[in-house]
Amino acid sequence: MSQSINIQEIDTLAQELATIQQTGSKRIALLGSRHVPITHQKLIEMMSYALVLGGNRLMTSGATGTNLAAIRGAMRADPNLLTVILPQSLARQPKESRADLDKVIHLVENPENDRLSLGEASALCNREIIARCQQFICFAFHDSHTLLRTCEEAEEQRKVVTLFYFD
Repeated sequence: MSQSINIQEIDTLAQELATIQQTGSKRIALLGSRHVPITHQKLIEMMSYALVLGGNRLMTSGATGTNLAAIRGAMRADPNLLTVILPQSLARQPKESRADLDKVIHLVENPENDRLSLGEASALCNREIIARCQQFICFAFHDSHTLLRTCEEAEEQRKVVTLFYFD
């Protein structure tokens, strides 16, 4: 039984190995579903806290659930290493997350997307976040179409992608 490995798989493996071996800080994007149980949010918060304590720059968006948990963890560790890119203007964000977003030092708003649906704006925002990162961590459900598409786009850009499913 011989298995053939194509060039893209070799490139992906080489990229993953280089990222794992990198000892300096990384630019890590962490995105995920809004509908996350509190226990999962606490785990995501601890993960983002640890990533930032390790000197990594963390990027996320401003939604509730996964992204808000990532924001809270990063803010506890080092607010200067957190960048939050919103899909729309701050005024369009959920009330539950605005208090935390007001404290973010590196906050990027996209008011030009206010006329778009949240799904369309989120897809554009996710592309911007992926373009800025080296590694992408995603928490999704099997029917989280926008997030799963973002994972595919990140892989196409040869980013190291770690996908966790809630279901």
